Amino acid sequence: MDHHTTEADFELLLRGADLRVTRPRLAVLRAVGRHPHADTGSLLTAVRTEVPAVSHQAVYDVLGALTDAGLVRRIQPAGSMARYELRVGDNHHHVVCRSCGAVADVDCAVGHTPCLAAADDHGFAIDEAEVTYWGVCPACAATAALPDNRS
Repeated sequence: MDHHTTEADFELLLRGADLRVTRPRLAVLRAVGRHPHADTGSLLTAVRTEVPAVSHQAVYDVLGALTDAGLVRRIQPAGSMARYELRVGDNHHHVVCRSCGAVADVDCAVGHTPCLAAADDHGFAIDEAEVTYWGVCPACAATAALPDNRS
């Protein structure tokens, strides 16, 4: 999904997953689309701009249903709250800033997916890998590089 996803696209996605088209579900899909990698609290705030009376539990339940249906991907980097995105089914990875917690997508290697070829698969049929790269984002690196102006 990208920023060109329309209301009709979201309705088709819901129907294709055998989910009823409801105002909260549409609002959650729009919020996840506008705020990739947002946590539940941030998504609740975004959804409430459209559906003011929606409860935290309702947003949590919708996120669960959308994740179970494969319309939304839930990621949870170590030490972080669960976060959600619309980019599903492509085995992409993430990079996380150790300082501010910012998350960005990282495409898997083109033409070859070494992350899916485990050295020992223990008999599992591996179909997905969650790779998380850790580092410091450019904004935090620039802030850290600034001279300390304390006297």
